[in-house]
Amino acid sequence: MKPKNKIFALIDVNNCYVSCERVFNPKLNNIPVIVLSNNDGCVIARSQEAKDLGIKMAVPFFNIKEIVQKYNVQVLSSNYALYAEMSMRFHSILAEFVGPDDQEIYSIDECFLDLSTFYESFDLTSYTQEMRIRILKWLGLPICVGIGRSKTEAKIANYLAKKNTHLNGVCNLVDMDPCSTELYYQHIDVSEVWGVGRKHAKKLKNMGISSVLDLVYTNHHDMKKLFSVVMARTIMELQGTSCIEIEDEPAPKKQIIASRSFGERITELNDLKEALAKYVQDGVRRMRANQTLCFCVIVFAQSSPFNPNIPFYNASKSITLFEPTDNLMDLIKIALKLLESIYKEGIQFKKCGVIFNHLIDKHSYTPDLLIETHHTKKNEKLMLAYEAIHKKYGNTKLAIGPCYLPDRIWSMNRANLSRNYFSKDGMLVVN
Repeated sequence: MKPKNKIFALIDVNNCYVSCERVFNPKLNNIPVIVLSNNDGCVIARSQEAKDLGIKMAVPFFNIKEIVQKYNVQVLSSNYALYAEMSMRFHSILAEFVGPDDQEIYSIDECFLDLSTFYESFDLTSYTQEMRIRILKWLGLPICVGIGRSKTEAKIANYLAKKNTHLNGVCNLVDMDPCSTELYYQHIDVSEVWGVGRKHAKKLKNMGISSVLDLVYTNHHDMKKLFSVVMARTIMELQGTSCIEIEDEPAPKKQIIASRSFGERITELNDLKEALAKYVQDGVRRMRANQTLCFCVIVFAQSSPFNPNIPFYNASKSITLFEPTDNLMDLIKIALKLLESIYKEGIQFKKCGVIFNHLIDKHSYTPDLLIETHHTKKNEKLMLAYEAIHKKYGNTKLAIGPCYLPDRIWSMNRANLSRNYFSKDGMLVVN
């Protein structure tokens, strides 16, 4: 019998960053591996072997050095170029199984598919197993699939697929016996539900709602009064009523943040300006790719919050523009001026960045009739020429200031970075 609601699948790459590294370096298979964040600061990805050693997500690396040495854990720096390329191929393969309006790229390693139209003609468990086999064969990436009548239910199904090896990577809650579903739900902590944060999980447990099954059997009208419409929607989704549709187009960004921690502590203003100039250029590149303009620029700089011997310094300043812009030269001048106003001598800066806020669609914006458009048109031509050079020769061949020169004092530390296997210099060589 055809179910009344839609059917969704959530496809997720297992331990994505580690799995990407293992594709090109099989020596990492079956041993504990962790991937660190920018400047090799915190753990952002773990193999199952590393999880079994008790290594937690987001723990600072210096806190686990003893475990790393004792168990010979392999430590890698983040290789975002590699992960982005593998992610693009992962999502491209999944796009071959559904129509263009039935795929939502949720994150770098997660994808929702609307499989409602396939239910009568296909066994969805077998159909999604084909996805697993193809992605493993073509990319070498292990994935798990969760199938449910809503996106929230598909999320829970994916969690079950990861935790229960006998499901062979696919958990289909649509066709599962209700008694089996209830048995699984009894043993899942309510905090694992998509949309239930730590604060809400604590409140739910104080009310005696500690498992997913407990949450399923609550009344969504009553919970709406106690929490919010979001909680009511989550409960309805767990009960099988789809409330969240597939978003086949990414939502427009409300702001763009460009920031990094420094490889070393910075005290000189000129070094800060170099770093900020790079971040502004990175942010403007993303802004123009999204075809947006910004009305507000925020610049911030801070010292390390983890040094108990030095007072934490965190300062920011913003400016609202009379006319929104995406012009690089104008935005760099504005950002550097803001940085000068918050810079303080003697501070050991650990991080700075820029936020482009109040973004609007470039094509729908109507400029003020009294604004001189000649300057705007001239700047746009300059930006198009600048981008054409970047497209042909790469982002580091032409820049504002010396920020792309090698060995800058503020550059990130990535001591254990694997090479980009998709670049000319980083390709694998077969002897």
